[in-house]
Amino acid sequence: MLEVVWLIPLLPLAGFAVLLVGGRRLGDPLAGWLATSAVAGSFVTSVLVFASLWHRHAGHRAFTKELFTWVPAGGLQVKVGFLADPLSMTMALFVTGVGALIHLYSIGYMRGDGRYPTFFVYMNLFAFSMLMLVLSDSFLLTFLGWEGVGACSYFLISFWFDRDTAASAGKKAFVTNRVGDIGFMLAMFLMFATFGSLQYSSVLGHAGTLSHTTATAIALLLFLGAVGKSAQLPLYVWLPDAMEGPTPVSALIHAATMVTAGVYLMARVNPILALAPGALTLIAVVGAVTALFAATVACAQDDIKRVLAYSTISQLGYMFLAVGSGAYVAAIFHMVTHAFFKALLFLGAGSVIHGLHDEQDMKRMGGLRRFMPLTASTFIVGWLAIAGFPGFSGFWSKDDILLNAWSKSHALWAVGAVTAALTAYYMSRQVFLVFYGPERWKTAEETEAAHAAEPHDAPWTMAVPLVTLAVLSVTGGVVNLPFHRLNFLERWMEPVFADRLRKVDVATGTKAVLLVAVLVAFVAGVLVAGAVYLARRVRERSMEPAVLRQAWGIDALYAGVIETPGLALSSWLAYVLDTKVIDGAVNGVGSTVRTAGARLRRVQTGYVRNYALGIGLGVVAVLAFMATRGAP
Repeated sequence: MLEVVWLIPLLPLAGFAVLLVGGRRLGDPLAGWLATSAVAGSFVTSVLVFASLWHRHAGHRAFTKELFTWVPAGGLQVKVGFLADPLSMTMALFVTGVGALIHLYSIGYMRGDGRYPTFFVYMNLFAFSMLMLVLSDSFLLTFLGWEGVGACSYFLISFWFDRDTAASAGKKAFVTNRVGDIGFMLAMFLMFATFGSLQYSSVLGHAGTLSHTTATAIALLLFLGAVGKSAQLPLYVWLPDAMEGPTPVSALIHAATMVTAGVYLMARVNPILALAPGALTLIAVVGAVTALFAATVACAQDDIKRVLAYSTISQLGYMFLAVGSGAYVAAIFHMVTHAFFKALLFLGAGSVIHGLHDEQDMKRMGGLRRFMPLTASTFIVGWLAIAGFPGFSGFWSKDDILLNAWSKSHALWAVGAVTAALTAYYMSRQVFLVFYGPERWKTAEETEAAHAAEPHDAPWTMAVPLVTLAVLSVTGGVVNLPFHRLNFLERWMEPVFADRLRKVDVATGTKAVLLVAVLVAFVAGVLVAGAVYLARRVRERSMEPAVLRQAWGIDALYAGVIETPGLALSSWLAYVLDTKVIDGAVNGVGSTVRTAGARLRRVQTGYVRNYALGIGLGVVAVLAFMATRGAP
């Protein structure tokens, strides 16, 4: 079955092509069902390829399928090929699995939208691009998928482009990601100059020949690309605004797939990172600082999706902390569990928004568990998973990261532990504001009108993904339990990372103390949120300072340093240089020619007598010239 690995990205591409041509004829909901079937078929194919790979010996769990030569340019020979190995297939499984659930959810969520088929055109194209990114066997083909998900992100974030905020958010995401992509491109140039190839086998297979300086340069340039795609400091600013897109977009792109591409890339180039310890330390520090920064901001947001957006940035920071600590399996483990519970939370938020007729302000919600029991119960499961409740998937993966962080640096562990407490706090705050307390959504309407607009639970097409993801959020941790012979993911990934995995050497007593400390952080976060938003013992606004509501002023800083000077420069270029200098020169030439032509036109009177007179005068002038010239 390994030979059919190329079918995994082909099925969403086929769905995209059919919808592009006949989507309008299919309409609502057939277009959605076709798109969902394409991604579901891709998931089934991924399972079959995974099973075939699983039955191979660990040393032979890598299979490459080459289809044709894409770039035959002298020394640069790039083939369209797909790599099936433990890392790529793990990514493919959760991209297609979670992606299929989100497509199914979208059938109900997007129902009635005027551009319903177009939405699924973009969704299938995105799925194809993401699968190309994770399954490609070369950096250049990965970059094709990398840019593809960037373009689809722009299409989907600005899907409702008639809203100025959505159009601006799409452009912001596109431009910010291009900044990071410069790093990826420069890294490819450097790799080709060094190895004469961009194939993973050639570059990573011979990474040991790199000098420390070259390895560090490649690692840092690739990390710059990862920072843009995975929304880390300082290029995180696009992701919170990306919530302007439809909620399924937030779940698919900004929780489960696209934003994890940077983590995947760092894990893929682990042979290069092993030669650049300084780069690894920088990755860990950036991840830890981003995790803490985003968690503080999430504590003061009122938009239900914006809280989850900053939470995503924070959780991605955890993953980079793991990568920088050399704990690649822990990073992938958290990536998988995060896909489950964060997709669940976003879809749950979408169900709330759908049930409240597009209301997103949590301060205008409350008491919804009585009206939306299924949404409330599944959302609470997601809350417990991300907050680290013992036994849930997030508990196992986050604890794995923190243990590895302790092994690398106690300070990094401390930042991660504080972030864990803040995560429990802001997620508890969200649950309490949305599903508990007074029914604030009624206060703005009369009783009869409020009853007419009473919240309602999700239809079955939205409910099935919620329940499935809730089950995965509880049980997903079993893929890598920290017990003998139960660390399936670590043993599965061993051929990819080999001896480059950091071996955690922490005494059992220390592990117990660290675990208790994290559990105390979890309980403290929940209790503080309960005291503020349930018991009302503390004034809400005192816990939501303006500096956090404004994300520490980073956006304002960017506006002052980049946007304002940029607008001033653009205005000068448009209204001074372009209008007065460039247009002035062009218009001046045209005006000169037109004036000269107008004056010369007076000579052309159209009277024969005038022309005869002119000829006569010309003859006289010529004769006079000849007479005065004299003999030679």
